[in-house]
Amino acid sequence: MRASLLADADLRFAIVRRLRQREPQIDFLSAQGLISDSTADPDVLTLAADLDRVLVSHDFKTMPGHFYRFLQLRQSPGVILIPQLLPTGYAVDELRTAWLCQEAEEFKNRIIYLPL
Repeated sequence: MRASLLADADLRFAIVRRLRQREPQIDFLSAQGLISDSTADPDVLTLAADLDRVLVSHDFKTMPGHFYRFLQLRQSPGVILIPQLLPTGYAVDELRTAWLCQEAEEFKNRIIYLPL
């Protein structure tokens, strides 16, 4: 079974939009209306876990530490981190590859750093 994804508030919406265009069957929920820029990382991780969605973020600075602390309390569907400066087309290709080549179970409790 393929993973469902959740965009963090910091993720460029162009990545979400273009991946949805390339893979219409992908279940990729944008942060709009769910996650504000001021939402704390632990709360974002909790929301992703409650929704059973892999979180996709640009936050290399604080997300990994919060993620590993989160795992001490509960399971996570996983996190995918994409460098902010990675060109959108390349980010979409890498995210698409990760989504196509791994089952949801393979993301659980892991951080995937893109590019692969």
